[in-house]
Amino acid sequence: MLKSWKLKEVVLMSLFSVVFGIVYLLFLHVGNIWSGFIGPIAYEWIFGIWFIVSIICMYIIRKPGAAVISETIAAAVEVLLGNAVGPRLILAGVIQGLGAEAAFAATRYRRFDLWVLMLAGVGSSVFSFIYGYFLGGFTVFSTGYVMLMFGIRIVSGAVIAGIGGKAVVDGLLATGSLRGYAITRVKKGEARA
Repeated sequence: MLKSWKLKEVVLMSLFSVVFGIVYLLFLHVGNIWSGFIGPIAYEWIFGIWFIVSIICMYIIRKPGAAVISETIAAAVEVLLGNAVGPRLILAGVIQGLGAEAAFAATRYRRFDLWVLMLAGVGSSVFSFIYGYFLGGFTVFSTGYVMLMFGIRIVSGAVIAGIGGKAVVDGLLATGSLRGYAITRVKKGEARA
């Protein structure tokens, strides 16, 4: 999968994954504090942050595997930094990354507009919610509460991961720091057209 990747793409993806592994762990504490006030639904509002690295890396690199690999590395970093869930979190990272990857694969890795980035956030939301439903004990909640959780996670994935991920990359793109990556080649082509 990584044979066609350039070293700088692997390095950039790894860098983003490490940074967001740290961010993910910090947001776990934010969720823990907030859930003390409003219950487990608190995590759903911020769940999109835990999908964002997959969208950022795919939007920049635009190669199959960028979403799932970056999300898996970020989860592994989070585990190494002390997330109490332990190694099971790495599987969650794989599942979240596969959800985002599915959206890009559906376009054959040819479309990276805002709607596809938001769809990738939704894909991560759906995949992670199904996984969480069975492992997270959601069956103790009423159907209405579970549906509310699911709806909020979908919105969070689309907005925080999809729109937020695009905003982060577009901000970096404006600084010129992404020269030489697939996103800049595509943007130059769009500018000429």
